[in-house]
Amino acid sequence: MTVRVGIVGVGIMGADHARKINGSISGAEVSAVADFDAGRASSVAAELRDASVSADAFALIADDSVDAVIVASHDSTHAELVHAALAANKPVLCEKPLAPTAAECRGIIAAQGERDLITVGFMRRFDPAYAELERAASVERIGERLVAHCVSRNVQVGPGGSSATITNSAIHELDIMPWLLGSPITEVSWHAGRTSKHSGIRQDPQIMLLRTESDVLITLELFVNARYGYDTRCEIVGEDGVASFAVPAHVVVDSGLRRSIDYPLDWIPRYSEAYRLELQEWVDSIEQGRPSTLADAEAGLRAGIVADALVESMNDGGRTVTVEY
Repeated sequence: MTVRVGIVGVGIMGADHARKINGSISGAEVSAVADFDAGRASSVAAELRDASVSADAFALIADDSVDAVIVASHDSTHAELVHAALAANKPVLCEKPLAPTAAECRGIIAAQGERDLITVGFMRRFDPAYAELERAASVERIGERLVAHCVSRNVQVGPGGSSATITNSAIHELDIMPWLLGSPITEVSWHAGRTSKHSGIRQDPQIMLLRTESDVLITLELFVNARYGYDTRCEIVGEDGVASFAVPAHVVVDSGLRRSIDYPLDWIPRYSEAYRLELQEWVDSIEQGRPSTLADAEAGLRAGIVADALVESMNDGGRTVTVEY
């Protein structure tokens, strides 16, 4: 069986998914693409084998030539497109967030019912570095976990408000940190100081404090216009040791009396293997008719609930907000 995949949204993320499915994933092919930019959709389709271009995302989802759907369009469209996939009774991999608010996530889960059709693109669960960090940060190796420090920096992003930074960028940490620490986030607060001249109307950088049920305090720096490169860092401090990522590159260059590394322009090179492993598992689960190990809709909801609490804190002077699941 070859799983025929339709992709809605073929910007940076959707186009990368399309190329991976046709070039690196066994058991699947891209059969159709749709994007609000018709020229971009046609350009991506031209790279693929026998992929058609649909002028309408909902028509693509309903098309009999599509067995499963990837939603990689703007965050604001996720909820209605996932609902359309559920109505068509097709598996859907929705890029994060599942929806911009927890209320919309709950509506999606209610529509899914007892079916197991929805997965969410929290690909860091498949990243080899995060998997190794989970093993390295065990109680046996570093003692009881006390504090975690996260940094997420982009070169630059388009215009938008500060809340978009939470629901679109910080959402990854809101999923992966409870996964790493084995404990849900129960309390949050949002903070900001001086903002970068490169950030327009957005408050940037932002600092978020998260507390888990196990009383581990997490600091999260979000800086989406950092300019120097795409950079993700994570450090877990225990009673007897510390575990953290190594340098964000495989190669170090020594030349001209200096040592240097290169940073990627965006997240695609950094998480390429994570995306490949995630997509292969998604396709395999569809082909084999079994639940996948990807994040499910409930994980999307949990992250959305924490994001809502952070937005509430941001809009109320950084007040500490209890997370109510």
